[in-house]
Amino acid sequence: MSTNTGIEAVGQIAVAITDIKKSVIFYKEVLGLELLFEVPSGLAIFNCGGVRLMLTTLQGSENDHHTSVIYYKVSDIQESAKVLKNNGAVFIQEPQLVAKMVDHDLWIGFLRDPDENLVGIMAELPLSEE
Repeated sequence: MSTNTGIEAVGQIAVAITDIKKSVIFYKEVLGLELLFEVPSGLAIFNCGGVRLMLTTLQGSENDHHTSVIYYKVSDIQESAKVLKNNGAVFIQEPQLVAKMVDHDLWIGFLRDPDENLVGIMAELPLSEE
């Protein structure tokens, strides 16, 4: 039995939203993602480091649209948090050290989009000298 499924990378992530206009503004102007295109039926595609992020209005049952948390990787989490706040983001958890790994410190902070989807920012920082 082969264990190689052929999965190479994440190609696209879908996030269910209710108001395409508000969400496009948030993901473009607050998070600063590149808008690739919009479809009038209520869909927008963004580029996030080579991975497509699709915002789509609810299709089918609301129970089909529980979203996972998407963590956006940044190199300077304090500076990114400052810029996000200047762009109108409100953090529900300020960036903080969550784990000391063997080769880096993991920092994570959380905010919400207009549909209350949890949005994470994360940074893998060089080990701090203490």
